[in-house]
Amino acid sequence: MQTRYTLSLDEAKSVAAAAATKATAEGWRVVIAIVDIGGHLVYLERLDGTQIGSIQVALEKARTAIYFNRSTKVFEDVVQGGRTNMLNLQGATPIEGGLPLRYEGEIVGAIGISGVTAAQDGQVAQAGAEVLERLA
Repeated sequence: MQTRYTLSLDEAKSVAAAAATKATAEGWRVVIAIVDIGGHLVYLERLDGTQIGSIQVALEKARTAIYFNRSTKVFEDVVQGGRTNMLNLQGATPIEGGLPLRYEGEIVGAIGISGVTAAQDGQVAQAGAEVLERLA
């Protein structure tokens, strides 16, 4: 048997709060989705004025990050590099803004951000992900 860390609701809220702080400081309207290791939603926050379509996109980015244990930017870079066959990879959203969440080197969930440019979404996701990295 293996023992694993699990992401609590309070920890998910802390990650989201850090992401929201970054987005608000920049004047960006985003949706923040936090999922557990199974890709199940733990916490979702839609900042005031954020487009409704970003709810699903943020969730898909978080799920991509957890399902494939890597940043969604990896997929975006591969597609931009010409490997468009990656667009057929089921469950992969090739747009920056999704990151695995790590605690003591172990993936415990993921964050997905949507609402501004992909690069800006990535900055907000990183701000959130750093919360757990500092706890380790």
